[in-house]
Parts: sequence; structure tokens; C-alpha cells
Amino acid sequence: MGKKLLFIYNPHSGRGMIRMSLSDIIEIMVRAGYEVSVYPTQKPKDAMEQTLAHGGEYDRIVVSGGDGTLDEVVTGVMKSGLDVPVGYIPAGSTNDFGASLGIPKDMTQAANIASWGIPRAFDVGRFGDDYFVYVAAFGIFTQTAYSTSQQLKNVLGHSAYILSAFKQLRDIPSYRMQVEYDGNVLYDEFIFGMVTNTLSVGGIKGIIPGDKKLDDGLFEVTLVKTPKNPMELNEIVGGLTGVLKDADTDMVSSFQTRSIVFTTAEEIPWTLDGEYGGSVSKVQIENLHRKMNIVVESDQKKAYNVSDE
Repeated sequence: MGKKLLFIYNPHSGRGMIRMSLSDIIEIMVRAGYEVSVYPTQKPKDAMEQTLAHGGEYDRIVVSGGDGTLDEVVTGVMKSGLDVPVGYIPAGSTNDFGASLGIPKDMTQAANIASWGIPRAFDVGRFGDDYFVYVAAFGIFTQTAYSTSQQLKNVLGHSAYILSAFKQLRDIPSYRMQVEYDGNVLYDEFIFGMVTNTLSVGGIKGIIPGDKKLDDGLFEVTLVKTPKNPMELNEIVGGLTGVLKDADTDMVSSFQTRSIVFTTAEEIPWTLDGEYGGSVSKVQIENLHRKMNIVVESDQKKAYNVSDE
């Protein structure tokens, strides 16, 4: 009996561009020796539900859409305890994780990797009872990173990020919280926080400091304190985006950890991989070391950051 592949795609991602390549993508999968079942998502969480219901019937799952669609499939795999590799054909507006893996934007090239490539174990995040692929975040810059248009980012670069942040200056939500990690306890007021396993967020590189590996069992954490005036906000954004690369500010805390706990007096909203992840007053976020098999090109080790083996 031949190999079976489940192809789940979001027909609306990237302005529906996949429709132009759909026939070529399926042909690539068939030539790779797979019996292909195709499922276009119909509603939010549909990709997760299909993975939970049918993922165990296949040798490989390939997903096409934005990072949010990938998140749904990975969540379905993790919740069901499946050991099935996942291939990714990026089709969204930012595709942070696809870029971190060195997966090309060209859909047919990405389909070749997803069909012919090899599975490699990467870290995945657990957010309470939920999962995320590359970022869990709260606060002002969460909205800014995902709402700023890609065209504006391309034209203005870091300035676009700063301009979008300033638009929200009058309505900055601020959260007083306790943060616990590796025996350390922080207690302060923050406007933004993110726990990441990626090279970029919102399509912008350089936001996350430090040596970043996608399979080292460590998250990169960035926390931003509440600014008292526009000058401090400019200092924060400049430091995060590299505009003030040499600036030394105590407004931003950055560190690596395997596990972290956030506690607040009230429930605060989070995003997981750019999608709404729920509102909680206390959550533990854990790095599940090399628990997710993502298909990559066999000779692509230099294209993404991985640990030495």
C-alpha cells in the first residue's frame, strides 16, 4: 500500500494565491509517491480539527497558509500525540517561521521541500493546555507587529514599526505582573512581552536579541516596561528594532529560559503565532525540546539556525 499524504490548505491566505499553483503542488506530491487527500479549510480552527480527526491515517501532513494555519496543524498533532511529520508551504503575509526554516516563498519550491524533504525535530511551545510554533505574546507591540502592513514595512523599514507604535501611544494597555523563570522573580508593569522561537516577528528581523536556535530547548524572552513619555517609548522601539543598537536601556529585559510563568491580577489577552490565544491571569509556558517534526530540505542546514549535533 502506498504512502498517504494529507494536504490541508487555507484558500484565503495570501489573497488566495495558492489557487494559481494548486494543480502543480498536488502533482509534485503525487510524483513524490504519495496518495494525496486535499482539504481546504472552511472556518477558524478547521485545520486543527481535521488534524485531530484524521492525522493518524497519514504518513505526512502538508499545510499551506499563514503561520496561524501552521499553528493549527501543529496543535492538532501535539494534542493527538501523533508522530507524523509536517511539511509547510507558506502562503500568508508574514510567514515568520517559514522564513526561519529557510523555506522559499515560491510555492512550488516549497512544495518540493514539503514532499521530498526530510523531517527534522524542532522545539514547540506549550502555553497552558495549548501549543504554539514560534511566538506567544501580549501587549501593544503584539498588535503593531501583525497589523502594520507589509508594504509599509518594505518602504519605511524600522520607521514603520515605530510609527505604528506611536499611533497607539494614547491607549497603551499596561499590565502589572509577576514573572518567574529559573529561580528568578520579576515584578513590574509591562506594556509588552513575547516568548519566541524564531528569527523574526511580524516579518521584522532584529527584534529578538541573542543567539537564536530553533532546536536548543530554549525560548528567547523579551519584556518591555511601561514608558512614562514618548521619549522612553521611542527608546524602547529603537532598541528592539536595532535603530538604537548600542543603546543601554533598563526598559527592556531579555533572557533565555526553558520555562516561564506569568501571573496577573486580571486576565490579559495573548496571541499565539499571530492569532488570538485566549485571556488568562496565570499561565506557564514551556519549551518542548525537539518534539515537533517539520519537513526541511536535506541540505538546508545552513538556511536555518539549529544546534550542533
